[in-house]
Amino acid sequence: MSRPDTPQRTDGSLRRVVGASLIGTTIEWYDYFLYGTAAALVFGHVFFPKADPLTGTLLSFLTYAIGFAARPIGALVFGHFGDRIGRKKLLVVSLLLMGGATFLIGCLPTYDQVGVAAPLMLTGLRLVQGFALGGEWGGAVLLVSEHGDPKRRGFWASWPQGGAPAGNLLAAGVLSLMTAVLSDEAFLSWGWRVPFLLSAVLVAVGMWIRLSVDESPLFRQALAAAKARATVEQPPLVAVLRHHWRDVLIAMGARMAENISYYVMTTFVLAYAVGHVHVGKQTALNAVLIASAVQFALIPVFGALSDRVGRKPVYLVGAVGVGVWAFVFFGMVDTKSFGALVAAVTVGLFFHSMMYAPQAAFFSELFATRMRYSGASIGAQFSSVAAGAPAPLIATALLKDYGSATPIAVYVAIASVITVIAVLCARETRGSDLAEVEEREPVPVG
Repeated sequence: MSRPDTPQRTDGSLRRVVGASLIGTTIEWYDYFLYGTAAALVFGHVFFPKADPLTGTLLSFLTYAIGFAARPIGALVFGHFGDRIGRKKLLVVSLLLMGGATFLIGCLPTYDQVGVAAPLMLTGLRLVQGFALGGEWGGAVLLVSEHGDPKRRGFWASWPQGGAPAGNLLAAGVLSLMTAVLSDEAFLSWGWRVPFLLSAVLVAVGMWIRLSVDESPLFRQALAAAKARATVEQPPLVAVLRHHWRDVLIAMGARMAENISYYVMTTFVLAYAVGHVHVGKQTALNAVLIASAVQFALIPVFGALSDRVGRKPVYLVGAVGVGVWAFVFFGMVDTKSFGALVAAVTVGLFFHSMMYAPQAAFFSELFATRMRYSGASIGAQFSSVAAGAPAPLIATALLKDYGSATPIAVYVAIASVITVIAVLCARETRGSDLAEVEEREPVPVG
């Protein structure tokens, strides 16, 4: 007879954990997406003023992509210690690192003030952001997954995923407000700094909430069992590569379409709409803002759907959907119609949500408890180097070389094919007992 994978939790306790994870991930993603939005609209002028506009945007996206290089390092470091000492402590550290780096970006001198030192400092702080985010995602979704019951894990674990659209909504909203109330000169002079400085307030709130929740009960059980065995355990990374290497590859492939489509349709689209189609900054930001609000509502819906029909069917429909929609997406943006722009981004994020919502439960269910933080984080973050990191950069370069968005749509479609193949190779994990995964995949040496 199967034993339950977590100790019994009250609804109030689970809701506190979900709320803390959602608020924490929202703040982390606000910080991260704020950089991407500013890279599309501001940083080319402030930190790379000597370049022509499109090259300046390309250089801005290069610093944006560099942050992704630190995410796998963050996944390794946070995953190792998260599997050894617990999820909660590492989530506190990641929030402090992300918030501190974002606040300091708002304090940076410009290229006109200190020359090449300005973009170098910007790049350094972006690396800190990437390192922090590399450890945040795995810990946040596991804290919820390991508290909840298996029948509704897809629904509850999808809430931390809502931090991405909520953070993007908050970042786009604050920048949209600043562009609405300030002249272009004032916005480029000092207005862009305000959203970065506000991060200090958000982090203080996030820390207060995150410190109030308990450590994962399933992790405490696994840690106690490991101590009782009194055997030498393999480092989590070694254990993951020994027992779960196939699952790591599946997670990496599953993220390709999800990651690439998201950054093309929310970050690159700002540069494309403003610089290529000549839509106003305010119009482009408002379109992303509206679409992000819709996505926030969609994520728990698709998380719950994955509890009913399975993780794989929902994920596959989303992967195929973004691959097809990419060819419609840019044509709608080219119309310069605000309604068409909103519809283009919203439908794109509709399909993205079908991948992103079940992803937290899906990846959590692939790995054993004492290597779950490492496995989920490595699978998610190593793929981001090949997917999300270069996506705006590749899209900008394709636009510059071909003067057309069609090659960008082909790029998204290729990513969709990779994701479909990866998900088809995975086992269905809906309803998995996380403790039974532990029993199937022991981690002691020998």
